[in-house]
Amino acid sequence: MDVPVEAVEPCPRLAARLVETVRERSGLGLDYSAGSLALVDRMVDGLRQGRRQAADLAPTLRALGAYTGEVLVRATGAVWVEFDADQQAIFGQPFGIRTPDGRLWNPLGKTVKRYENGPQDSLRLFCLAVVGRTRG
Repeated sequence: MDVPVEAVEPCPRLAARLVETVRERSGLGLDYSAGSLALVDRMVDGLRQGRRQAADLAPTLRALGAYTGEVLVRATGAVWVEFDADQQAIFGQPFGIRTPDGRLWNPLGKTVKRYENGPQDSLRLFCLAVVGRTRG
């Protein structure tokens, strides 16, 4: 279900805040490109070194997921959507994106999986797959 922008606005704001924070703390630039997700993958790898539960890092993982979603929005023309109750039960997240072909994607959940499972759930490769499917 598409909802007013205000309902899902936290995701783009979270992404922008992450970009600003990363620039201030490390001098690195996140430019919303698929390639920038390689840096996000490395950031998640750094978080994994602490061996904390994903729930303990929920705000950080949500910001990284919001950034991943914004990369997809910009690359595919997708829009942020609020998941309905059934979709939330499936995806485990309140928001996701809908690409122009009507498919729903869960960048917030994918980021949690990247944290839990490691490189096999690469955010950069996820983005390339989504872009390829929407253009294919």
